[in-house]
Amino acid sequence: MTEPTGTLHTGFSEPGAAATPWAAAVALLESAEIYWLSTVRPDGRPHVTPLLAIWRDDRAYVTTGATERKARNLAENPAVVLTTGTNRLSAGLDITVEGTARRVTDQPLLGRLATDYATKYGQDWAFQPGDGVLEHAEGGAALLFEITPDRVFGFAKDPYTQTRWDLG
Repeated sequence: MTEPTGTLHTGFSEPGAAATPWAAAVALLESAEIYWLSTVRPDGRPHVTPLLAIWRDDRAYVTTGATERKARNLAENPAVVLTTGTNRLSAGLDITVEGTARRVTDQPLLGRLATDYATKYGQDWAFQPGDGVLEHAEGGAALLFEITPDRVFGFAKDPYTQTRWDLG
């Protein structure tokens, strides 16, 4: 994928500020520990939950149990927002990823993501690829979803800026 060009929203940025580089957004998306996934319930109400995620090849990957609310929401409506950041006013960067989630059942990709989860989060999050799922060493299976971003927003502090990257 060609690196997207950031567009600075001057109405929400300090005078003289520059757009945040895409590389800074990717660095945060790769290194963050906690993310927040927003999905839509069948009745239209939002649902938000914290979770772990992997950013790989300009895609986000998240897991969920088959009976969890987010899995049921995604079965009805694949539109999602994934957020992460510093949660501070004084400095740092917060990121919002708007996109579409699709279930991953491809064995090679399941294997790569199982390795990525264990590398990033340790053995408590060690998975083995199963039949279209990630199987946890202590039992249980997780569905893996790939989030393809359409648009990403970066909210930087010091100076305050709002940058938009269009990917879709």
